[in-house]
Amino acid sequence: MRVTGFDCDVLVIGGGIVGLSTAYALTQASPGTRVTVLEKEDGPARHQTGRNSGVIHSGIYYRPDSLKARYAVRGAAEMVEFCARHGIPHEVTGKLIVATERAELPRLHALVQRGRENGIPVRELGPAQIAEYEPEVRGLAAIHVGTTGVCDYGAVTARLAELSGADVRYGTEAVRISRRPASGVAVLTSTGTVVRARALVNCAGLHCDRVARLAGDDPGVRIVPFRGEYYELARPGLVKGLVYPVPDPAFPFLGVHLTRGIDGGVHVGPNAVPAAAREGYDWRTVRPAELASTLAWPGSWHIAARHWRYGAGEIHRSLSRRAFTDAVRRLLPAVTEADLHRAPAGVRAQAVLRDGTLVDDFLIRTAPRTVHVLNAPSPAATASLPIGREVARRALDVLGAVRGGAPA
Repeated sequence: MRVTGFDCDVLVIGGGIVGLSTAYALTQASPGTRVTVLEKEDGPARHQTGRNSGVIHSGIYYRPDSLKARYAVRGAAEMVEFCARHGIPHEVTGKLIVATERAELPRLHALVQRGRENGIPVRELGPAQIAEYEPEVRGLAAIHVGTTGVCDYGAVTARLAELSGADVRYGTEAVRISRRPASGVAVLTSTGTVVRARALVNCAGLHCDRVARLAGDDPGVRIVPFRGEYYELARPGLVKGLVYPVPDPAFPFLGVHLTRGIDGGVHVGPNAVPAAAREGYDWRTVRPAELASTLAWPGSWHIAARHWRYGAGEIHRSLSRRAFTDAVRRLLPAVTEADLHRAPAGVRAQAVLRDGTLVDDFLIRTAPRTVHVLNAPSPAATASLPIGREVARRALDVLGAVRGGAPA
């Protein structure tokens, strides 16, 4: 593909909340910038963005000064303001993080300190105070985080698409990328068209490492998909707000939690099991090439060796409703198997290094004419407005370098 002219200034691959927040930030920061977004599905937010619990995270879990901590704290406040301004359903509910065993108490106290370091208001609670917030929840101690909330991230994403003024092309997948530092980027799409741009932004989520390789870059990571399975609580009156266990810092997942959504229903989950496809939303979905890619990555085997006990427990809870119920009963003793009805699952795009290290922060890298977002799992939806501004800033820097240096 020879690049002879430009259809847009910046081409964004991916129509989830990060991609469309980036498109919005580009046109806000530099009015007149022509932005095109390619999304392979027939609408926005069809994968990670639209298949999560809708929580606006406070940022309490993340290492101080990390991108996750800074962007989640800032992004939570901005997301509430954005939803209010645009009439998008949302609610600031607060949440409890509950210790049910004595061994969890030191980790709970460490979260109090981390929250304070991140500038998040937290309140320590005893058993009687837990009952004031959540009468059916049992625990030895808890903390209340007042800035946590819930919203409709699908509606947020659709609104960002409208506000951006970008040319958003749904049902259009990038299948081949040709990049020349002196002449721009050309992307052949699944519809047979070629889109030419001065700069490329990769916000492809579950496929971001593959898109990076299409562009000729070595991402240095592999996306290993983990499916998060949810249940809907048949008796939503058992839970008033959001209730979380104390997370295990050795693993990047928060454990099975209870989330009252904006529709009044209560989601229970997710667990975290390896998926046999990047969009493997159930055990039946297996894509041999994608599974082979995961198994060929040395990091996958390092994860299995390091966390096999944890993983075996997650798989057991996936296959056994009774085991899943037992996990929930640690927080909510009144729940029964009959209370749990299957709900749609999600898949987390977790970037893994070759040595098996799970990338624990947002990962954004710049290459010639390109910006890659290579790790943006939870709390990326919460943090999407700050992430979008950072990616847009880098893309505009790339654009400025192109216009100021190489011929346009």
